[in-house]
Amino acid sequence: MIGLSTTSYVRLSRMAMLRRDPKTAAALARLYDLDLLDDPGDIDLYLALASRTGGPILEIAAGSGRVAVPLAKAGYEVTAVDIDPAMLARAEKAAAQAGPEVPARLERVEADIVGLNLPGGARFRLAILALNSILLLETRDAQEAALEAMARHLEPGGIAVVDVWLPSADELARYDGRVGLEYVRDDLETGLLVTKTAAAQHEPATGHIHLTAIYEEAAQGGEPRRWVREDRLRLVNADDLRSMAESAGLEVEVVAGDYNLNPVGPHDERAVLVARMRGRPAPPA
Repeated sequence: MIGLSTTSYVRLSRMAMLRRDPKTAAALARLYDLDLLDDPGDIDLYLALASRTGGPILEIAAGSGRVAVPLAKAGYEVTAVDIDPAMLARAEKAAAQAGPEVPARLERVEADIVGLNLPGGARFRLAILALNSILLLETRDAQEAALEAMARHLEPGGIAVVDVWLPSADELARYDGRVGLEYVRDDLETGLLVTKTAAAQHEPATGHIHLTAIYEEAAQGGEPRRWVREDRLRLVNADDLRSMAESAGLEVEVVAGDYNLNPVGPHDERAVLVARMRGRPAPPA
């Protein structure tokens, strides 16, 4: 069985998203939200960082608004960038459900995070790349470009935060292409029963993991509909994050091993980078 640290908490790669027809994209966006019924536990970190920096806030690879909507609900102006219009449509819906004042605080932008240049330039005080999204950028150059985009849009003194999964050697050894059951869940949105199976194949020579997720949904005893998602992740480690941040002109405050920002250790399963844009911060608005 493949753990939730991998298949449940990843997004479609950029190229895979560009190939999806709208119907498939909408289904996979909905199923991504079903994956995330298991709360990763990171929202409190972003709220705490937002209370330190203030807004406005930029989230790249924002997806269906899992992070952006709670920040907007807390009173911050948030710009959510994603390449997938189906994800952004779900973010719009989530914002509307969060309260009448929330949609006005959430700006949604359909764009690639690689080479991103938003109007207004460096105007954000917090930039977020959450929950493994950097792994979906399949080359080191693209991953570096994501950090550069974050730095480019930060005010002096602004904070960038990036969160990634660190698989252990034992986990990687199990990623040999075998299919395992991830979960069986009721989708309250459709009323259907969803079964998810997944397989992972580690490529040691390249540092990539190829993931295949298969979702089958149906009424109990009914004819199932199947959706397939394939991704290729490029793994990074804590030192990679530090190096990419410094190359982007950011000053690293900490590379943590958990959402409480304790320094990363040799056996941690996450790396959370918090880095500061050089220069004196502007006074609070």
